[in-house]
Amino acid sequence: MEIKLKNYNISNDNKFFLIGGPCVIEDEKMIMETAEKLKKITEELDIFFVFKSSYDKANRSSIKSFRGPGINKGLKILEKVKNQLDLPILTDVHSPQQAKIASDVVDIIQIPAFLSRQTDLVVEAAKTGKIVNIKKGQFLAPWDMEKVLNKALASGTKNVILTERGACFGYNNLISDMTALEVMKNFGYPVVFDATHSVQKPGGLGDRTGGNREFVYPLAKSALSIGISGLFMEIHPEPKKAKSDGPNMVRLDDVKEMLNNLKKLDNLIKEEKI
Repeated sequence: MEIKLKNYNISNDNKFFLIGGPCVIEDEKMIMETAEKLKKITEELDIFFVFKSSYDKANRSSIKSFRGPGINKGLKILEKVKNQLDLPILTDVHSPQQAKIASDVVDIIQIPAFLSRQTDLVVEAAKTGKIVNIKKGQFLAPWDMEKVLNKALASGTKNVILTERGACFGYNNLISDMTALEVMKNFGYPVVFDATHSVQKPGGLGDRTGGNREFVYPLAKSALSIGISGLFMEIHPEPKKAKSDGPNMVRLDDVKEMLNNLKKLDNLIKEEKI
Protein backbone atom coordinates (compact mmCIF):
# COMPACT_ATOMS: atom_id res chain seq x y z
CA MET A 1 0.00 0.00 0.00
CA GLU A 2 1.28 3.45 -0.97
CA ILE A 3 -0.10 6.72 0.37
CA LYS A 4 0.42 9.86 -1.69
CA LEU A 5 1.43 13.02 0.17
CA LYS A 6 2.48 15.94 -2.01
CA ASN A 7 5.11 14.50 -4.38
CA TYR A 8 6.03 11.54 -2.18
CA ASN A 9 4.70 8.00 -1.85
CA ILE A 10 4.66 6.74 1.74
CA SER A 11 5.41 3.03 1.61
CA ASN A 12 7.32 0.39 3.56
CA ASP A 13 9.32 -0.24 0.38
CA ASN A 14 10.20 3.39 -0.35
CA LYS A 15 13.02 5.31 1.35
CA PHE A 16 12.05 6.42 4.84
CA PHE A 17 10.40 9.71 5.59
CA LEU A 18 10.60 11.72 8.81
CA ILE A 19 7.83 12.99 11.05
CA GLY A 20 9.54 15.44 13.38
CA GLY A 21 9.21 18.52 15.54
CA PRO A 22 8.73 19.68 19.15
CA CYS A 23 6.38 17.72 21.38
CA VAL A 24 4.15 20.71 22.03
CA ILE A 25 3.81 24.23 20.66
CA GLU A 26 5.58 26.37 23.25
CA ASP A 27 5.58 29.60 21.25
CA GLU A 28 5.35 30.63 17.61
CA LYS A 29 8.96 31.81 17.27
CA MET A 30 10.44 28.50 18.44
CA ILE A 31 8.11 26.50 16.20
CA MET A 32 8.91 28.54 13.10
CA GLU A 33 12.67 28.47 13.69
CA THR A 34 12.71 24.72 14.41
CA ALA A 35 10.56 23.91 11.37
CA GLU A 36 12.80 26.04 9.13
CA LYS A 37 15.97 24.32 10.35
CA LEU A 38 14.46 20.85 9.99
CA LYS A 39 13.30 21.67 6.48
CA LYS A 40 16.81 22.76 5.52
CA ILE A 41 18.38 19.61 6.99
CA THR A 42 15.94 17.22 5.35
CA GLU A 43 16.19 18.96 1.99
CA GLU A 44 19.98 18.66 2.08
CA LEU A 45 19.69 14.95 2.90
CA ASP A 46 16.80 14.36 0.45
CA ILE A 47 14.50 13.02 3.17
CA PHE A 48 10.76 13.70 2.84
CA PHE A 49 9.72 15.63 5.93
CA VAL A 50 6.43 16.13 7.78
CA PHE A 51 6.46 18.71 10.57
CA LYS A 52 4.66 17.80 13.79
CA SER A 53 3.75 19.52 17.00
CA SER A 54 0.76 19.43 19.35
CA TYR A 55 -1.59 22.28 20.18
CA ASP A 56 -2.62 20.43 23.34
CA LYS A 57 -1.05 17.64 25.37
CA ALA A 58 -4.14 16.22 27.00
CA ASN A 59 -2.46 13.35 28.85
CA ARG A 60 0.18 15.11 30.95
CA SER A 61 1.28 13.48 34.20
CA SER A 62 0.20 16.42 36.37
CA ILE A 63 -2.69 18.87 36.18
CA LYS A 64 -0.04 21.59 36.66
CA SER A 65 1.90 20.54 33.53
CA PHE A 66 2.05 22.77 30.46
CA ARG A 67 -0.43 21.61 27.81
CA GLY A 68 0.01 24.04 24.92
CA PRO A 69 -1.79 27.03 23.41
CA GLY A 70 -5.04 25.20 22.63
CA ILE A 71 -6.62 24.20 19.35
CA ASN A 72 -7.46 27.61 17.87
CA LYS A 73 -4.15 29.38 18.47
CA GLY A 74 -2.17 26.19 17.91
CA LEU A 75 -3.68 25.46 14.51
CA LYS A 76 -3.01 29.04 13.40
CA ILE A 77 0.68 28.54 14.19
CA LEU A 78 0.76 25.20 12.37
CA GLU A 79 -1.00 26.79 9.41
CA LYS A 80 1.72 29.44 9.29
CA VAL A 81 4.38 26.71 9.18
CA LYS A 82 2.49 24.99 6.38
CA ASN A 83 1.99 28.10 4.26
CA GLN A 84 5.29 29.94 4.80
CA LEU A 85 7.58 26.90 4.69
CA ASP A 86 5.53 24.70 2.36
CA LEU A 87 5.64 21.75 4.74
CA PRO A 88 3.03 19.03 5.32
CA ILE A 89 1.74 19.06 8.90
CA LEU A 90 0.82 16.40 11.46
CA THR A 91 -0.89 16.99 14.78
CA ASP A 92 -2.81 14.82 17.22
CA VAL A 93 -6.49 15.11 18.11
CA HIS A 94 -8.22 14.05 21.30
CA SER A 95 -11.93 14.09 20.50
CA PRO A 96 -14.12 13.37 17.45
CA GLN A 97 -15.03 17.07 17.26
CA GLN A 98 -11.37 18.09 17.00
CA ALA A 99 -10.78 15.83 13.99
CA LYS A 100 -12.87 17.97 11.61
CA ILE A 101 -11.43 21.23 12.95
CA ALA A 102 -7.83 20.04 12.60
CA SER A 103 -8.45 18.62 9.12
CA ASP A 104 -8.87 22.15 7.76
CA VAL A 105 -5.15 22.72 8.42
CA VAL A 106 -3.18 19.50 8.77
CA ASP A 107 -2.26 16.82 6.25
CA ILE A 108 -2.04 13.96 8.74
CA ILE A 109 -4.32 13.51 11.74
CA GLN A 110 -2.73 11.52 14.52
CA ILE A 111 -4.59 9.32 16.98
CA PRO A 112 -2.63 9.27 20.27
CA ALA A 113 -1.57 5.90 21.65
CA PHE A 114 -3.75 6.23 24.74
CA LEU A 115 -6.79 6.81 22.48
CA SER A 116 -6.07 4.22 19.79
CA ARG A 117 -9.12 2.12 20.69
CA GLN A 118 -11.56 5.04 20.83
CA THR A 119 -13.86 4.04 17.97
CA ASP A 120 -15.61 7.39 17.52
CA LEU A 121 -12.28 9.21 17.34
CA VAL A 122 -10.81 6.84 14.75
CA VAL A 123 -14.01 6.94 12.69
CA GLU A 124 -14.27 10.73 12.63
CA ALA A 125 -10.59 11.12 11.78
CA ALA A 126 -11.01 8.68 8.89
CA LYS A 127 -14.09 10.52 7.61
CA THR A 128 -12.11 13.74 7.13
CA GLY A 129 -10.33 12.25 4.14
CA LYS A 130 -6.95 13.14 5.59
CA ILE A 131 -4.18 10.63 6.17
CA VAL A 132 -4.65 9.08 9.62
CA ASN A 133 -1.64 8.04 11.69
CA ILE A 134 -2.72 5.69 14.48
CA LYS A 135 -0.26 5.10 17.27
CA LYS A 136 -0.35 1.64 18.80
CA GLY A 137 -1.41 1.82 22.42
CA GLN A 138 1.24 0.84 24.94
CA PHE A 139 -1.33 -1.63 26.26
CA LEU A 140 -2.01 -3.36 22.91
CA ALA A 141 -0.38 -6.32 21.24
CA PRO A 142 0.66 -5.55 17.65
CA TRP A 143 -1.94 -7.94 16.20
CA ASP A 144 -4.66 -5.99 18.04
CA MET A 145 -3.92 -3.06 15.72
CA GLU A 146 -5.54 -4.89 12.82
CA LYS A 147 -8.91 -4.29 14.49
CA VAL A 148 -8.07 -0.60 14.93
CA LEU A 149 -6.99 -0.41 11.29
CA ASN A 150 -10.27 -1.99 10.21
CA LYS A 151 -12.23 0.72 12.05
CA ALA A 152 -10.58 3.34 9.86
CA LEU A 153 -10.96 1.32 6.67
CA ALA A 154 -14.66 0.73 7.38
CA SER A 155 -15.09 4.50 7.70
CA GLY A 156 -14.11 5.14 4.10
CA THR A 157 -10.36 5.69 3.99
CA LYS A 158 -7.36 3.66 2.92
CA ASN A 159 -4.88 6.36 3.88
CA VAL A 160 -3.77 4.88 7.19
CA ILE A 161 -0.34 4.72 8.83
CA LEU A 162 0.37 2.61 11.91
CA THR A 163 3.00 3.77 14.40
CA GLU A 164 4.82 1.67 16.98
CA ARG A 165 5.87 3.46 20.18
CA GLY A 166 6.76 0.72 22.64
CA ALA A 167 4.82 -1.44 25.07
CA CYS A 168 4.34 -1.25 28.84
CA PHE A 169 7.04 -3.15 30.68
CA GLY A 170 6.30 -3.02 34.38
CA TYR A 171 5.88 0.36 36.01
CA ASN A 172 7.23 3.61 34.47
CA ASN A 173 8.96 1.81 31.63
CA LEU A 174 8.49 0.92 27.97
CA ILE A 175 10.16 -1.66 25.80
CA SER A 176 10.36 -1.81 22.01
CA ASP A 177 9.53 -5.19 20.51
CA MET A 178 10.81 -5.02 16.94
CA THR A 179 8.68 -8.00 15.92
CA ALA A 180 5.69 -5.65 16.32
CA LEU A 181 6.87 -3.76 13.23
CA GLU A 182 6.87 -6.93 11.16
CA VAL A 183 3.45 -7.96 12.46
CA MET A 184 1.92 -4.60 11.52
CA LYS A 185 3.68 -4.53 8.14
CA ASN A 186 1.82 -7.72 7.30
CA PHE A 187 -1.46 -5.78 7.42
CA GLY A 188 -0.32 -4.15 4.16
CA TYR A 189 -0.14 -0.53 5.30
CA PRO A 190 2.78 1.83 6.02
CA VAL A 191 4.43 1.42 9.41
CA VAL A 192 6.34 4.12 11.30
CA PHE A 193 8.57 3.74 14.34
CA ASP A 194 8.33 6.40 17.03
CA ALA A 195 11.94 6.52 18.20
CA THR A 196 11.48 9.12 20.92
CA HIS A 197 8.30 8.07 22.73
CA SER A 198 9.70 4.54 22.75
CA VAL A 199 12.42 5.67 25.17
CA GLN A 200 10.02 7.37 27.57
CA LYS A 201 9.62 6.47 31.22
CA PRO A 202 5.98 7.51 31.70
CA GLY A 203 5.59 9.27 35.03
CA GLY A 204 9.16 8.28 35.79
CA LEU A 205 10.03 11.64 37.36
CA GLY A 206 7.02 11.67 39.65
CA ASP A 207 5.04 14.65 38.35
CA ARG A 208 6.36 14.33 34.80
CA THR A 209 7.67 11.82 32.29
CA GLY A 210 11.31 10.78 32.15
CA GLY A 211 13.24 9.17 29.33
CA ASN A 212 16.56 8.05 27.87
CA ARG A 213 17.30 9.96 24.66
CA GLU A 214 20.63 8.13 24.27
CA PHE A 215 18.65 5.12 23.08
CA VAL A 216 16.78 6.97 20.31
CA TYR A 217 19.46 6.43 17.69
CA PRO A 218 20.11 2.70 18.31
CA LEU A 219 16.38 1.95 18.34
CA ALA A 220 15.86 3.93 15.14
CA LYS A 221 18.61 1.89 13.47
CA SER A 222 17.01 -1.34 14.63
CA ALA A 223 13.61 -0.29 13.30
CA LEU A 224 14.92 0.76 9.88
CA SER A 225 16.75 -2.54 9.54
CA ILE A 226 13.34 -4.25 9.33
CA GLY A 227 12.24 -2.10 6.41
CA ILE A 228 9.53 0.41 7.38
CA SER A 229 8.08 3.56 5.86
CA GLY A 230 9.27 6.16 8.32
CA LEU A 231 10.53 7.44 11.63
CA PHE A 232 8.80 9.68 14.15
CA MET A 233 11.07 11.85 16.29
CA GLU A 234 10.28 14.68 18.63
CA ILE A 235 12.99 17.30 18.23
CA HIS A 236 13.70 20.42 20.27
CA PRO A 237 16.38 23.15 20.19
CA GLU A 238 17.01 22.71 23.93
CA PRO A 239 15.38 19.52 25.26
CA LYS A 240 16.50 20.20 28.83
CA LYS A 241 14.37 23.36 28.79
CA ALA A 242 11.39 21.82 26.98
CA LYS A 243 7.97 22.14 28.57
CA SER A 244 6.97 18.58 27.65
CA ASP A 245 8.87 15.31 27.02
CA GLY A 246 12.30 16.91 27.30
CA PRO A 247 14.14 13.77 28.50
CA ASN A 248 13.29 11.79 25.37
CA MET A 249 13.43 14.48 22.67
CA VAL A 250 16.37 14.73 20.27
CA ARG A 251 18.47 17.90 20.33
CA LEU A 252 18.06 19.85 17.10
CA ASP A 253 21.83 20.21 16.63
CA ASP A 254 22.22 16.41 16.68
CA VAL A 255 19.61 15.67 14.03
CA LYS A 256 21.60 16.11 10.81
CA GLU A 257 24.34 13.61 11.61
CA MET A 258 21.82 11.13 12.98
CA LEU A 259 19.58 11.33 9.91
CA ASN A 260 22.53 11.09 7.54
CA ASN A 261 23.62 7.81 9.14
CA LEU A 262 20.08 6.49 9.28
CA LYS A 263 19.62 7.26 5.60
CA LYS A 264 22.69 5.19 4.72
CA LEU A 265 21.28 2.24 6.66
CA ASP A 266 17.82 2.60 5.11
CA ASN A 267 19.32 2.69 1.61
CA LEU A 268 21.32 -0.45 2.34
CA ILE A 269 18.24 -2.32 3.56
CA LYS A 270 16.08 -1.24 0.63
CA GLU A 271 18.67 -0.99 -2.13
CA GLU A 272 17.11 -3.80 -4.13
CA LYS A 273 13.67 -2.16 -4.03
CA ILE A 274 14.39 1.57 -4.37
